[in-house]
Amino acid sequence: MNLKDYIALVEDYPKPGIMFRDITPLLANGKAFKQATNEIVKYAKEKQIDLVVGPEARGFIFGCPVSNELEVGFAPVRKPGKLPRETVEYSYDLEYGSNTLCMHKDSIKPGERVLIVDDLLATGGTVEATVKIIEDLGGIVVGMAFLIELEGLGGRKNLAKYDIMTIMKY
Repeated sequence: MNLKDYIALVEDYPKPGIMFRDITPLLANGKAFKQATNEIVKYAKEKQIDLVVGPEARGFIFGCPVSNELEVGFAPVRKPGKLPRETVEYSYDLEYGSNTLCMHKDSIKPGERVLIVDDLLATGGTVEATVKIIEDLGGIVVGMAFLIELEGLGGRKNLAKYDIMTIMKY
């Protein structure tokens, strides 16, 4: 099955000049979604992970079934004010403005082997912030898995010291 057949191209979204890759057709097809999840699971098994971490919100969509299949925990990375207990935060700059990500302070135990799972690797900013939080908590990022990589936007280069797996590239 060619998973690219289940990615819709939406031109000029969310603003003119952007070619948005919509994953919802893939999510709507059980076989395609299962294949994508299974490819990440296969990669994760090679990494002998202790925990899956997924950035809000699409990292939850792919990270949770992966953690379930591997029988390891899942830790969410969220925006400020979304987690009810003590958090660790990291703020970073975007092209226009800034963003902050948070994790519960007790999400990761020192030495845990962590796999980051998300839908898209573009510039890598969100994942870089996620890595910073994980490593500040003592976790070891042993891999990153993405459904889609947008080549040419620098994400892989910005994360060059980490092992990266992507299912599709555009």
